[in-house]
Amino acid sequence: MAQDEYFDIFDEHMNRLGTATRREAHAQGLWHRTFHCWILRKGSRGWEILLQLRHRDKDTFPGLLDVSCAGHLLAGEQVENGLRELQEELGITASYPELLFAGVSADEYIFPHGLIDREFSHIHLYACALPLEEYKLQAEEVSGLLAVPVGEWEALVRGRAEAASARGVIYDDWGNSPQIIERRITLEEITPNSESYYDKLLTGIGQLTSGRNI
Repeated sequence: MAQDEYFDIFDEHMNRLGTATRREAHAQGLWHRTFHCWILRKGSRGWEILLQLRHRDKDTFPGLLDVSCAGHLLAGEQVENGLRELQEELGITASYPELLFAGVSADEYIFPHGLIDREFSHIHLYACALPLEEYKLQAEEVSGLLAVPVGEWEALVRGRAEAASARGVIYDDWGNSPQIIERRITLEEITPNSESYYDKLLTGIGQLTSGRNI
């Protein structure tokens, strides 16, 4: 990731103020936009949600489980441009009409090393039946994909369960040596999100899995 790439920056009401570099946005805590896409699939365990395993060298939340695919929107870009993240991180191609838009969540993360991340996350969902081992992961960003039954995942992130069952594939630091795994995951292994974020996401999941449009 280039620290000198430019983002559009905003006030807390999402009014555009101008542009700043990635480095400036994260050093000064400037609001900027991100694209989030949660992938769902229907299998033998019903609907499952895919979590990406962040590479252990990431500067934020290294080695934790996260949204299936995410990335920053650059200055001048539209939300639809975030589709490139699906291709870059996961090796899949989708058109924007195939995605279900679940809303925008304003979230703030302050890290011990001084990074202040204030994001307007544009939340999307995408149904994809591709087997996990056929995704082409961006090795320096993503170290694996795990599938979790939606009901178990919801109970976990809402604090009603201590763990959830996950199945998936993980790779070494260079994207090699795939291992099929099945294990229990806990909330401490998942990147944090606000209740408002989960409200929007879960509403979208309900609409996608029932076949209704937002």
